[in-house]
Amino acid sequence: MSGKVGFISLGCPKALVDSERILTQLKLDGYDISPNYDDADVVVVNTCGFIDSAKQESMDAINEAMKENGKVIVTGCMGKGADAEAIKTANPNVLSVSGPADYASVLGAVHEFVPPKVDGVEGGHNPYIDLMPPQGIKLTPQHYAYLKISEGCNHRCTFCIIPNMRGDLVSRPISDVVEEAKKLVESGVRELLVISQDTSAYGVDMKYKLDFVDGNALETRMQDLAVALGELGIWVRLHYVYPYPHVDKVIPLMAEGKILPYLDIPFQHASPKILKLMKRPGNQEKVLERIKAWRAICPDLTIRSTFIVGFPGETEEDFQLLLDWLEEAELDRVGCFKYSPVEGATANQLPDPVPEDVQQQRWERFMETQQVISARRLQRKVGQTLEVLIDDVDEEGAVGRSAADAPEIDGNVFINDIESVVALGLEPGDMVQVTIEHADEYDLWGRLV
Repeated sequence: MSGKVGFISLGCPKALVDSERILTQLKLDGYDISPNYDDADVVVVNTCGFIDSAKQESMDAINEAMKENGKVIVTGCMGKGADAEAIKTANPNVLSVSGPADYASVLGAVHEFVPPKVDGVEGGHNPYIDLMPPQGIKLTPQHYAYLKISEGCNHRCTFCIIPNMRGDLVSRPISDVVEEAKKLVESGVRELLVISQDTSAYGVDMKYKLDFVDGNALETRMQDLAVALGELGIWVRLHYVYPYPHVDKVIPLMAEGKILPYLDIPFQHASPKILKLMKRPGNQEKVLERIKAWRAICPDLTIRSTFIVGFPGETEEDFQLLLDWLEEAELDRVGCFKYSPVEGATANQLPDPVPEDVQQQRWERFMETQQVISARRLQRKVGQTLEVLIDDVDEEGAVGRSAADAPEIDGNVFINDIESVVALGLEPGDMVQVTIEHADEYDLWGRLV
C-alpha cells in the first residue's frame, strides 16, 4: 500500500470543516491524499443526510466509490440510525460507518485498513520530517475559509433532525476560535465565514465563560467574538444567525466596518401558525421592526435567508402572508425549499400535508416575488463603487464578490475587461475597487477603478 486516502466531502460548510479536520489529521499521520480512485488505498465519504435528495447524492457517491475502488469508509450525517443501516444493507462490504464529527472512528478505520508509514516503513507520522501548515488542510480556495465556532443545536425544529445527528450545542472556547482565525489570516485568508448550527447561541452552553485573548478578557459570546475577529483586518461574515435581541449589538460593528454588513438569518416562514408548527423562535412583526432599525444604523446591511414553502398545514392564506412579509422585509438574498419529509423529523406526523403540485406552484410564486425584490435592490448599486474580492480569473476577465455576496450561495461581480485584469495582474484573493455598470436578479457587472 502507498498510504494514499481518497476523500469525498458532501453537504454543508459545517460538514466541509469536519472533512478539513479529518484530512489535516491524516496528513499529520503521514498519509497522502489521492485525487482519484485508482491511486487510493481507501476512500472516505463524508455524507449529508439533511433531506432526501442529499441522502440520495450520498448513497450515489458511496456506490460509485465501492464500484471504482472497493475499500470505502463512510462517515457524516448519514452514519447514524436507520440511514447507517441502509448504507450497510446497500453496501455490506463498506469497511466502516460512523456519524458526524466522529473523527476518532474515521481515523481509526483508516489506520486499521491502511497502516500509516514513514519513509515507506509502517509506524506512523514523524513530526521531524513531515511538515504541516499551521492552519491545517483546507478544502476552500486559499483566500477564504470557514470558521466553525460550535457544534450541535439546542432547537427542536420539527422539520430538522440535526440535533439527533450532531447533538446539543457545544461551543468552542473563544481563545481557540480566535487563535485558529489568526493562523488562517497568516496563511493568506482574506475572508472568514463564521459558521455553526446557531451562531447567535454561541457560548450559552458555557454560560458565556470568561476567556483571555491577547491578554484581553472576553466572554464566550457572539458579540465578543465579532469584536475580536473584527481586529484581524479581513472580511468577517456571519452565517446561521438567529434573530435574538443581542444580535442588535453587532450591527454597530458592521456600520463601523469591523465586520461585514451581512447577516444570514434562516427565517423559514412568516405565518405565526406555521412558525408554531415548525417550533421556530421569533415574532415576525417584531423582526420587521428590527430589520428597519438595523438598516437605519447600517444602511449597507445585506440580509440573506432561507424559507420553506408547502409545510404541512400551510394554507393559501399562510402562503400569502409569507409573500406579503417578503415584500415588506425586502431581503437581499433568499433561498427557498419545498418541504421534504426527513426520516425521524416530528413534522412527518403533522396533519394536512400540502400536495406536490401545490408546493411547486407556491415555490414558483415565491421565487418570482423574490426575484423582483432582488433585482430592485441590486439595481440601486448601479453607479456605486464597491470593494470586490476576486475569486477567479479566466480568459474573459475576473469574477469576484462584494461584501453582500457569500461564496457558493450568493451572487457574483463580473469584470469583463480582460485587458485591465491582465494589466493589473489580478489573482484570486486580490481586493479591487469596481464601479457597477449593470445588474440583474442575482449578479452585478462592472469595471475596474
